[in-house]
Amino acid sequence: MRIFFSTYQAVNFLKGGITYKVIQLKKALSELGIDVHFFESWDFEQKFGRNDLFHLFNANIGSYHLAQSLKNSHLRYVVNPIFFNRHPVWKIRSYRKLESVARVFLKGILSDFHITRKICDEAEMILPNTKAEKEILFNGLNLQAEKMQVIENGVEKRFAEADPSLFQKKFGLKDFILFVGHLGAARKNCRKIIRALQNIDHPSVIIADVLNNPEGKWCEREITKDSNMLLLKWIDHYDPILSSAYAACHTFILPTLYETPGRAALEAGLAGANIVITPFGGTKEYFLDLAEYPDPSSFQSIQKAIEKSLDKKQNELLKQHILDNFIWQKIAAKTSQMYQNILLQ
Repeated sequence: MRIFFSTYQAVNFLKGGITYKVIQLKKALSELGIDVHFFESWDFEQKFGRNDLFHLFNANIGSYHLAQSLKNSHLRYVVNPIFFNRHPVWKIRSYRKLESVARVFLKGILSDFHITRKICDEAEMILPNTKAEKEILFNGLNLQAEKMQVIENGVEKRFAEADPSLFQKKFGLKDFILFVGHLGAARKNCRKIIRALQNIDHPSVIIADVLNNPEGKWCEREITKDSNMLLLKWIDHYDPILSSAYAACHTFILPTLYETPGRAALEAGLAGANIVITPFGGTKEYFLDLAEYPDPSSFQSIQKAIEKSLDKKQNELLKQHILDNFIWQKIAAKTSQMYQNILLQ
């Protein structure tokens, strides 16, 4: 059995959740003896057989043509759609009906919904990260429930042993508010996050890749004007300073428009931080009642949630919950069994 991982081509530029998901899942599966490879599209000598299986991460335009080519070549694949949408399912169904009518007259129309459904429909298994994602795939895109298996996102166990003193010694800060993400990405809701932080008299640290767009530049200007905010340009995922920042902060915030479910929040929670996170995208399935869930459309709601979190003492409940359920080795074991079930068919 050989497993080939693939996703959209720009993954190496974005270095977001998918990047570390595929790297860490590959590592954990390899430790179980699974033969996992990153698919190399330029290897023209590569041959594939019946016992090979592709695992696609993302069901979008970036993986659409690969999925179609696999199907046409009689090669099997599974897919993590990593799909979520804030629209109610009735609106998604209505849009899809309108689109199907439009395609009769306008050939070549392919919406995001159509592409996601096509990729998922032809997969051997669909692997949502949350029950919330499964529900929208089933009720919104009308995909088969029996082809779906929820396999959660994971986190590296090393964050549980993070040393807060590294960050404290280097920057002279502890018990601060921490945000890690992209500044300028619409989904990250950074304008409202920054406005909330501007109204809180407490030190905050933003570790971010600043995108070269108007919103990213606005965020950078606003942060640098505020003496309570420290902006640190992107820190490598494996740099001990990042895990130390998680351990040194009091509250980690990710009140974005939605998360599926928020890798950085899992890392911070495992390092012992209190968590403030969006309620949208299935996050409550991971963080239960052990986090604060503001309305991301309101900076006042975000502000109140952060202040409430700062008033709470840190405890080990969330950390232990993450250790018990979301370490990559546990996720890899579920994934390995799923692969074997498919290849035995």
